[in-house]
Amino acid sequence: MPNSAEVTPRYRFISLVLVIVVAGMSQGLLLPLLSILLERSGVSSDMNGINSAALYIGVFCTMFFVEKPVVRFGYRPVIVAGLLIVTMSMLMFPLTDSLAVWFVLRLLIGVGDSSLHFATQLWIVSTSPSESRGRYISLYGMSYGLGFSLGPLGINLLPFGEAAPFLVNGLLFAIVLLLVLRIPNQMPERASKGESTENRFVRTYRIAWFCLIPSLLYGLMEASMNSSFPLYGLRIALDQASISLLLLTFGIGSLILQLPLGVWSDKIGRKPVLMGCAAAGSALFFAIPAAGNNLWLLVPIFAAAGGFIGSFYSLGLAYAADIMPRPILPAANVIASIHFSIGSVLGPSLGGYGIRYVSIHSIFLCLGSAFLIFTLSGFLFRRKRAVGEEPIVLHG
Repeated sequence: MPNSAEVTPRYRFISLVLVIVVAGMSQGLLLPLLSILLERSGVSSDMNGINSAALYIGVFCTMFFVEKPVVRFGYRPVIVAGLLIVTMSMLMFPLTDSLAVWFVLRLLIGVGDSSLHFATQLWIVSTSPSESRGRYISLYGMSYGLGFSLGPLGINLLPFGEAAPFLVNGLLFAIVLLLVLRIPNQMPERASKGESTENRFVRTYRIAWFCLIPSLLYGLMEASMNSSFPLYGLRIALDQASISLLLLTFGIGSLILQLPLGVWSDKIGRKPVLMGCAAAGSALFFAIPAAGNNLWLLVPIFAAAGGFIGSFYSLGLAYAADIMPRPILPAANVIASIHFSIGSVLGPSLGGYGIRYVSIHSIFLCLGSAFLIFTLSGFLFRRKRAVGEEPIVLHG
């Protein structure tokens, strides 16, 4: 392993990508794993959903203060702090079965995850060459998707004891922590102050409201699938292996179609691709209840749904970058992150209450309806550009 002074940009990038892979694995594992453990303990689906939302509450709250420590201390300390918070919280789950303690631990994991994601993404974007920055960002996104897809497989460690998935995940975090500690710290450049925050956000919504809805829907979908679907699966007599397989299938579909959809959107435009993906996703979500517990039907449906919806967040941001002027583009990223967090908090809560009080199929009826409404809203959206301002084009 190289000394700190000998670390190359390649080593730094690989290490940061591995951090994101492991972070994605932990998030992909934690939601279904804890849902299953709470279901075993007899916790109601609505309380299960509220507990699941704690992680995203932590993510949401962190966004309001994480920028300051990154600017003051640099990238590495914030990443290390995030890794330590997540690792210690992960290892404490097997020590207690208190619902209140688990809520706090999930909240802390949300804080740690959000911190390391913010610092890692900013570090990669800030240090990557401009001519290959798009490729680097794509690799970053695919790394998280890969980890998130592999995470649910950790459910299969439960036969070795309820602590086994947490211990294995904690070990992976310890390994990437050692890699990060070898990287010399760097300080981010301070952004120059331009327009007021209020004006930037108002203009962003005025110009690109349609482009910002995908982040909300993606958060709603991701959290619902990983926290509420395991409850749905258990209640329609799917076993744990089938549940983890379907979640993995959903993630693999996203990875396979991510690049082709990005290239296609470059050729025919982001809006028609977004609307087409939303329409297809809506139909597939409505089809899931009709498939029952037939695994042979569910696997292709999940793969297709993941493929069409898995790139929704990045396609939405790419469309915003196409039509927005450079000075206010960062505001779109902030709003998208907030929308994602709101959707992620709503997903488990709506899913849990829906399963208990409305219908066992409510999670998919809600998702199908949401993506259908988005498709229809696309017919109302017209691109707006500020006079004299050139938009930035983000490919793929």
